Amino acid sequence: MEKQAKMSKSKSAPMFSNIKFFVLCHGLLQLTQLLYSAYLKSSITTIERRFGLNSSSSGIISSLHEVGNTVLIVFVSYFGSRVHRPRLIGLGGLLMSVSAIILALPHFLSQPYVYSSILLDKRDMCDLRRNSSARESCGEDSHQLTDTTNLWLLMAIAQLLFGVGSVPIQPFGISYVDDFAEPGNSPLYIAVLFSVSVFGPAFGYLLGSVMLRIYVDVGRINPASVQELSPTDSRWVGAWWMGLLVSSGCLALTSVPYFFFPREMQLESHDTGAESDTLKEVQKKPEISLLDFLKMFPRLFVRLLLSPLFLLLVLAQCCFSSVIAGLSTFLNKFLERQYSTSAAYANLLIGAINLPAAAVGMLLGGVIMKRVGLSLKAIPRFSVAVLLVSILLCVPLFFMGCSTQKVAGVNVLYRDQSRIDRSLSTCNSNCSCPKSAFNPVCGSDNMEYISPCHAGCTNFSMDPQKPNRVQSYTNCSCILGWDVPGSARPGSCANSCPHFLLPVMFIISLAGFIASLSHNPIYMMVLRTVPQEEKSFAIGVQFLLMRVLAWLPAPAIFGMAIDSTCVWWKHICGNKLGSCAYYNNNLLRNRYLGLQVGCKAMGIFLLALAGWKVQRTREYCLEKKPEGPSVLRQEGREGPSKWTVTPPSSPPNGGALDVGSWVHRVAPRAGVSAPAWPAPGGAAAPRCERRSTRRSVTAPPRIPRGPTSAETAFLASAA
Repeated sequence: MEKQAKMSKSKSAPMFSNIKFFVLCHGLLQLTQLLYSAYLKSSITTIERRFGLNSSSSGIISSLHEVGNTVLIVFVSYFGSRVHRPRLIGLGGLLMSVSAIILALPHFLSQPYVYSSILLDKRDMCDLRRNSSARESCGEDSHQLTDTTNLWLLMAIAQLLFGVGSVPIQPFGISYVDDFAEPGNSPLYIAVLFSVSVFGPAFGYLLGSVMLRIYVDVGRINPASVQELSPTDSRWVGAWWMGLLVSSGCLALTSVPYFFFPREMQLESHDTGAESDTLKEVQKKPEISLLDFLKMFPRLFVRLLLSPLFLLLVLAQCCFSSVIAGLSTFLNKFLERQYSTSAAYANLLIGAINLPAAAVGMLLGGVIMKRVGLSLKAIPRFSVAVLLVSILLCVPLFFMGCSTQKVAGVNVLYRDQSRIDRSLSTCNSNCSCPKSAFNPVCGSDNMEYISPCHAGCTNFSMDPQKPNRVQSYTNCSCILGWDVPGSARPGSCANSCPHFLLPVMFIISLAGFIASLSHNPIYMMVLRTVPQEEKSFAIGVQFLLMRVLAWLPAPAIFGMAIDSTCVWWKHICGNKLGSCAYYNNNLLRNRYLGLQVGCKAMGIFLLALAGWKVQRTREYCLEKKPEGPSVLRQEGREGPSKWTVTPPSSPPNGGALDVGSWVHRVAPRAGVSAPAWPAPGGAAAPRCERRSTRRSVTAPPRIPRGPTSAETAFLASAA
């Protein structure tokens, strides 16, 4: 009856019984998942400016989804085929859609964005009649404190839900394709999934470049009231919430089809019925209880960690993942601060140049792995070589920048100051400038001032071409021009480094492309260092360690490094620190890039140790596959050799004994000698010397089809 029900369901909905259609749906869902993650990272600097966050706080917010993912990913391997995988994937997609809506709620629950402007608040002008001794009141700034608290709560909930929703997406999707696709087609379907997914991060940053050109409170206020701002203004805040709603809609649409896929579909096979039956039998696994699984987990986990080669490779991957996490979260901020570009243009460059270069590098690395056939010994050498080249390409970046512009009272003295003292001087001491004022102006002396009030300006004139925009500030007592009060224009002074922007992006993209060549080879090497029966569990442990050691802490670490270079913080309600207004650009460049180079160097060192370990421990030797059967018998689990080889009754053509096309010389135990057959012509058969006694015979390393595409998470920001 159950088979008839399945057949009837398949006939009524043939489209949802086609594995090709499932591959299409899953590729689109993974694309939108990575689009959402990349879009959030592209909006980090805007969220900082809107709610007064520092970089370490925004880094924590961007990586909080890893917490929910890490806690539940352990159970995926247990519940594998015991649940309705398509429906769980659909529920996960809908949960991610809901999390995107929750993430956008702070915009709708908070007051409209308030920025320093003389058109909105005359306190930004120097008013000598104002009572300087009066205590500064919070006024509308008090709303920002409440908004920031709400932001933390809602974003923490949203990110945790997103992490929970993303748990079943890749493991269940990959295994579903691998179970019901024809064995010959499965690698092709996985490649299609990967090819579609790699566009997600690029689309996310491109979406950010579009949305951040729109003012944050569009539809809530009169557009004419913000005409004085432009996307290049340091006070500009783009519509960061709008892209989250777009991402939420896309996630919901791509999740709906999963509720119509069957729990099991007919195997896509053109082989004989006997072979199909064999495949079905292979899929059946002995049932174990959840309690037994939880008891087994620590033992298997510790066994993997005690494997030096596996541990070295995974730690190296953690180092490289930390670099990717730092780049994906704060590269746009680095470009904004160093080269005076807008957030929208920075995201456009990242989505159009940087991410496609990294994706092409990953694909090309897989092609090299397949065509050249890198051995276990050659992979570390190849990876170390390309990563060293990527580090050398980063060296010029340390010199392609310039210092922070001169800002009076921040990094240079006022003309009548003996020391830097909170941006105040005798020329503006009677202006009663509010501490929360931040409306940069560039003086006629080519020095920047925090606000017109800090420049001592008492008058201003409007732009005749644009009535709602200030043209200039005049009668500025802190600016001298020919012994008379000078003038200032709105906005920051020009940075001397914008011409470096495109060359820097080219070098960063080229370095990312070359480093990405090592991505797939290192991943394949991890799979080759564990027994066949433990590969699925090893992949889970690998990603668990990478989340805990890299994707979760790295954004916060890079954020703290960036915060340590801040030279002037914005203020909320007079005393509370907000986001950073000015950085020491030289320190920012050296620490941000230096942290990346340091992580890469540590990863290269661990890879070199892994290569040295492979040289010392050679457990495999490829020989010509002989004809004839061979019998493999397990003798026990104690001692240096756990296996012995029982030869067949007659030597197979005088050739070497074959175990799955891999010949292994078993170290003799007490009273047991290794079998030896003469090679053709009377010569001794070639042997593979065994230098390690941990494992005696290992099956030939077969790369699994499914899990490789799980590495699409490397392109996200934190998928």
